[in-house]
Amino acid sequence: MPSYPPEKAGQPGSQSLPYRGTGASMSDDEAVPDVDQSDTSKLLLERLQAWKHACGYLENYISTTEKVQRAHAKEYEKVLKSVSDPLKEGHHFDQSLGGVAGLFENIRSNTQGIANSHLETEKNLKGSVSPILGRLHTEIKNKNKELSKGAVRGAKEVDKARNVTQKHIELLGQHTASFDASGGKIDSSNDPYVLQRGVNHRLNKQVLEENNSRHDLIAVQDSFQQFEAHVITTIQQAMSAFNQLVGGQAERQRAMYSDMVATAQKIPLDFEWKGFVHRQSSLLIDPSSPPRSVDNISFPNQNHRATQPLIAGTLERKSRAGPLKGYSTNYYVVTPAKYLHEFKDTDDFRKDPTPELSLYLPDCTIGAISGEKFNIKGKDASKGKIGGALATNHEFAFKAHTASDAEKWGNVIKDAVGAGHVTNDAPMSPTSPVESRNVSGQSGPPAYQEEKKGVPPVQTQGLAQGRGPQSATPQSAGAPPSSGAPQSAGPQSAGSGWYGAPAGTGASAPQSGGTSGVERAPGQY
Repeated sequence: MPSYPPEKAGQPGSQSLPYRGTGASMSDDEAVPDVDQSDTSKLLLERLQAWKHACGYLENYISTTEKVQRAHAKEYEKVLKSVSDPLKEGHHFDQSLGGVAGLFENIRSNTQGIANSHLETEKNLKGSVSPILGRLHTEIKNKNKELSKGAVRGAKEVDKARNVTQKHIELLGQHTASFDASGGKIDSSNDPYVLQRGVNHRLNKQVLEENNSRHDLIAVQDSFQQFEAHVITTIQQAMSAFNQLVGGQAERQRAMYSDMVATAQKIPLDFEWKGFVHRQSSLLIDPSSPPRSVDNISFPNQNHRATQPLIAGTLERKSRAGPLKGYSTNYYVVTPAKYLHEFKDTDDFRKDPTPELSLYLPDCTIGAISGEKFNIKGKDASKGKIGGALATNHEFAFKAHTASDAEKWGNVIKDAVGAGHVTNDAPMSPTSPVESRNVSGQSGPPAYQEEKKGVPPVQTQGLAQGRGPQSATPQSAGAPPSSGAPQSAGPQSAGSGWYGAPAGTGASAPQSGGTSGVERAPGQY
């Protein structure tokens, strides 16, 4: 249970309603604030406990009075003892005169002067005054349950959301450090760019929980003043009924009870609440403080160089097959980790931004840029290590909005791919890194093997149409054309063409001591 500073007796309550400027209002520059919103709900719950005990004190006072009516002056000593102890959670009440604490002081002094009472008032007290305070006690308990189920539960949801955000911020810090240590070679799922977007997503959920909890707590705070006014009004009603029942007693006793009632009636309805707000302004929430915004929040490694894209924007990618065959527009980004990621959009908040496609560019090959179009050949690495190991090479056809945009994307991607995986033989499709390694020892340019008999080959995107036999020799990236390359001894299967020669022209793939050594299934490169 949190501790609170003791209140000074005799300090008048202020008419203003101060609230803490920091603390529970939370700072916008911290992703996971140190302030625990549950402290506010605990404070309000403790205040309800104080009111419940105050109500219990009055109930105990009336019940003891009923017994004392039978025993006259001797039993009135028990009445005095019932209120002789200080109020529990007494620091919640203003200790100056005119408040609840002053009311109990007045009750003690007047009860001390009562020496005799009348037995005939016992039944009336039990049937009229006690039920009023009993109902009030029940209302306070229900208010306690309502706060426990609402605001307290909201504070727990905030703590849970903050823990999730903290874990992902720590994960981002771990992999940004790994990025610096390993020279940028990391897994697709651990790309700091992707992790930062994940932090933004969870941070947005955390802020929503914080603002919802804050709104609930402000609503509860605002309702407390009205509820306490009802509590004090009910106490006043109970004291008035009590005065009427003992009105038949002696004038001196009537004067004593009237004094107690007058003391209770003089308590302003907002006297205790204003004093409470003044004393506990450091823990209550200021409703005028603005809510939190993700735009004003910073967190570790937020602008690390590994999270800043080399180039980003929308491109069109051609679907390879299926009913959606054709170009579709998506958001693409090249990260410092040398990944080309595809996303549906740039929204980090609606859902967790997971790449739909990830190409590790150093393992890919880019073809020559033809106008607005360019091709990249490689494996999708977005499925992780296991999925990446089972994935096959595919050629992905991209189209930019303009030729200048295609040139910008091509330059950035070529820098990431490296000179060894770039071909300038437009519009030929690129050769995969695996095939390039297998044919590195040949004297002539690499040639693709014949397709399996009886299975027609699949046309590769970007194949040249209308090339003559003299242009059918494929060139590796940056290699000059070889006019004296030896030709293969036998023709290829009917309808099969090699990279760069149109099917049906009769041009055969040049060989230099055999094939490349990479056997491809039909439709593969």
